Amino acid sequence: MKMRVLQLLLLITFHPFSFADKYDGTMDVFESSQDLKPYFDNAYGYAVFPNVGRGGIVVGGSYGKGQIYEKGQLAGYVSLAKVSIGFQLGAQVFSEIVFLQDKRAFDEFISNRFEFDASASAVVIVLGAQALAGTAGSSASAGLGPVSTNQVEYGYNKGMAVFLHSLGGLMYEASIGGQKFKYTALENDVQAEVL
Repeated sequence: MKMRVLQLLLLITFHPFSFADKYDGTMDVFESSQDLKPYFDNAYGYAVFPNVGRGGIVVGGSYGKGQIYEKGQLAGYVSLAKVSIGFQLGAQVFSEIVFLQDKRAFDEFISNRFEFDASASAVVIVLGAQALAGTAGSSASAGLGPVSTNQVEYGYNKGMAVFLHSLGGLMYEASIGGQKFKYTALENDVQAEVL
């Protein structure tokens, strides 16, 4: 019975509809947050994932496709995947943005060897109430409006800062640790289309 429920959750979570191109709408959501303005103004690059699906019952996984930008210009495409074992229950879809502070962080991210370690955490953006709630660590805050809600100045960890915006579902597991990324350069993708 558990396997059937897990299969159903994964099917719902990873349905191809979840991966529709929504880059403009996703960027509008993240760019409308005043708390992220310093990141957009100062980051060397960023990767944005319009829809990341996650689901599991003890064994779980997540997957999403995105685009990566270097100095404000599209540099390529990136996918993320994660498989996890442990206490988790539910299914969820969210948008994710990873800010890359400098060229070193950008190069590490696109190396195809990068993976968030187990202690990695993200900040969840709740735009309706303009509140932030961290999944772990001291970089989290919560409030009723922009005056009372401020992210710690440039809260990068190892040159990266991650923000999530929930699109639906409920998942009792909030870490991003274990996410692995695969990068495809823009010029490689264009060459593949020509062939």
